[in-house]
Amino acid sequence: MKLDYGKDGIELTIDPNWNTKIIQPVKQLPIENPIKAIRDAIKNPVGNLSLKAIIKKRKKIKSVCIVVSDATRPVPTHLIIEGLLRELLDYGIQEKKIRILIATGLHRPSNREELKRILGTVSTRDVKIVNHVAADKKSLIALHNGDLENPIYINKYYYESDLKILTGYVEPHFFFGFSGGYKSIVPGLAGAETILANHSAEKIASPYARFGIQEKNPIPEHSSRYAKIVGVDFTINVCINVDHKIIQIAAGDIELVHKRLVAYQNKHVFKEIQESFDIVICGNGGYPLDLNLYQAVKSMAIGEMCVKQGGIIISVNECCEGVGVGQDNFKELIFSEKSPEEIYNKILKKEIVVPDQWQIQVLTRILMKSKVYLVSNMKEEEIGNIGLKYADTVEDAIKISLIKHGRDAKILILPNGPQILPLINI
Repeated sequence: MKLDYGKDGIELTIDPNWNTKIIQPVKQLPIENPIKAIRDAIKNPVGNLSLKAIIKKRKKIKSVCIVVSDATRPVPTHLIIEGLLRELLDYGIQEKKIRILIATGLHRPSNREELKRILGTVSTRDVKIVNHVAADKKSLIALHNGDLENPIYINKYYYESDLKILTGYVEPHFFFGFSGGYKSIVPGLAGAETILANHSAEKIASPYARFGIQEKNPIPEHSSRYAKIVGVDFTINVCINVDHKIIQIAAGDIELVHKRLVAYQNKHVFKEIQESFDIVICGNGGYPLDLNLYQAVKSMAIGEMCVKQGGIIISVNECCEGVGVGQDNFKELIFSEKSPEEIYNKILKKEIVVPDQWQIQVLTRILMKSKVYLVSNMKEEEIGNIGLKYADTVEDAIKISLIKHGRDAKILILPNGPQILPLINI
């Protein structure tokens, strides 16, 4: 069978003697004319004035900011932007008034080739394209509010624009519950200090900071509280299938758009299982989600959901960027020669407070539950020294795992990343 891995996938030969269970998502057909569907959704929003009515009401609009996902996300942004730009042009908004802002959070900036992939032909048109840089204080504005302990640092151009539009996609997220919605603002357009507050050790440690959980999850609660102060005029979010094609669209009010698409995800993505497994094989859904080891932690969190205590997760991610460009703190920590327990406890005690600590916090939490073998393009000496194990192939990792857990060990294969997620019903 084929597992999602990089752009082309990776083949796995399954021994019929293995005690194997495979869970794959139900096939979801893409929308045939997505650009037309985007335009129809913009004209028929949920819980909001139409974009045309908003523009007419504002009268004078000198600047429009459109927020899009960065290069680590598989959303077909170019289709959303093409439909949106056609609508804006029909409403009298000139391209030179529009700035497309890449919501990087604390990720590295998207490069020229990636911008072509993200935006398609839009990248050559008369719109400004800018990467958000969370560490650049000159590009941020500090917002003070009496209800908040600290100021909100947010991208200045976004905040000062006359018309603010968010785009993105909704899928389960390993500590945010679901992506999309307010996540495009915080952390997407926030300053480093605000992101650190949103992704604090205490919030990440919450048992509610997990895939698919919104209620009582302190991270989206914090994000929505901050983002409401910053503001948004119109939102376009989508859901995608295993081929990263658009299958659902909602536009209009940010909260109602997100609620509608979360309901769709809850219905189609989560699969109840009756037991945990000795060995879980899972990836991040292929390129660009498995660009680097930093992003690959998300796939290990999928395995964490259904692996037995003391079991083995086999993480299948290409990691063509290695650890991750710009993830210096993460790299330093995975090469710290400390045990997962020591790193995890230091983060909770605030002895380690750096950008990327949340990723290492989740990784060490997983390593305290199970062994993790990484199958990737990385070399053994590149994956750190805090407990990650190296394997040349998926088959090799399975054979090693069967030596520990026996030939009858229960194996679960999740070949499509977060497109299908197991929920244990015991």
